[in-house]
Amino acid sequence: MADDDDSEKTQDPTQKRLDDAHERGDVVKSQEVNSWFVIAGAALVVSSFSSGVGAGVAAALRTLIEKVHLIRVDGPGLLALAKSIELMLFGLLGLPLLMLLLAALAGNLVQHRLVWSAEALTPKLSKLSPMAGAKRLFGKQAGANFLKGLVKLVALGAVMTAILWPERHRVEAMVRIDPGSLLGPVKAMAMQLFGAVVALLAVVAAADYFFQYRQWFERQKMSLHEIKEEFKQSEGDPHIKGRIRQLRQARMKKRMMAAVPTASVVITNPTHFAVALKYERGMGAPVCVAKGADVIALKIREVAKANDVPVVENPPLARALHATVEIDGEIPVEHYQAVAEVIGYVMRLRRGLGGAGARR
Repeated sequence: MADDDDSEKTQDPTQKRLDDAHERGDVVKSQEVNSWFVIAGAALVVSSFSSGVGAGVAAALRTLIEKVHLIRVDGPGLLALAKSIELMLFGLLGLPLLMLLLAALAGNLVQHRLVWSAEALTPKLSKLSPMAGAKRLFGKQAGANFLKGLVKLVALGAVMTAILWPERHRVEAMVRIDPGSLLGPVKAMAMQLFGAVVALLAVVAAADYFFQYRQWFERQKMSLHEIKEEFKQSEGDPHIKGRIRQLRQARMKKRMMAAVPTASVVITNPTHFAVALKYERGMGAPVCVAKGADVIALKIREVAKANDVPVVENPPLARALHATVEIDGEIPVEHYQAVAEVIGYVMRLRRGLGGAGARR
């Protein structure tokens, strides 16, 4: 049962899992959002540039027709004419087309970060599998796409009918109107259609995005086993890390014991804590060369006695120093006076001026 639980993908994906999916090109992507941005961009282009583009094209064609008798019909002449028409169209349509391109890019950027991955282009034999193809045709995603397309078709048809049906007599009369006068009415009617379509597709795009996001998020979920393996890969195997920690502690303990003979005094609480301090003339403050509790404290005392390092019992000072001072670090300022008294006592002992009290 535990193995079954570990293999079920019930856990939310980690950030590393999401980043790996992005690197593979597996991101949230709704075509409806892209379509909405393109159609909204087209509506903006029509409303902003249609009059200017129409007037520019009309002026250029009028000039061309008026001067048609001056156009050379040989090879170089026709090439020059084609080049001038291309430049004219590029000047008129360059900015509108650029806006449409930016709208298409925005449709992707609002859904995910930029993706640079060639994995989606790599041929895969699994894509040729009949079972995989049947799953794509009749799966949940295919059913959702069919329903979405049906809803869009019905909704857009209803909206366009609601807008155009009251204008049907006006549309019929347009066939008898001078073509030069059609731009205004056609633009007004087109903007009405654009506005209704953009509003409707905004709802469809939002719903489709959340649906695609849920599908993508469920696809990224992980099992407990996958989370454990990822933790091992990113943080290291806990057993290996524990072994490394043990080796570091062993090296530190060995280094401390080697430094105890150089200490000036060992302050103890006689059975629980031991702190070895070193002080020489010219030092700013005494330095802790070794410290430990319980078994390590006992070992520090044994090494100190074996090397004739004075051992002084001062339980409050030993506890305070063990809690506040680091190996190879100077003692805190608040303990200067108490430590100075102990070191002074040890110095008097060595000069034969003290009495009993130091344990060797």
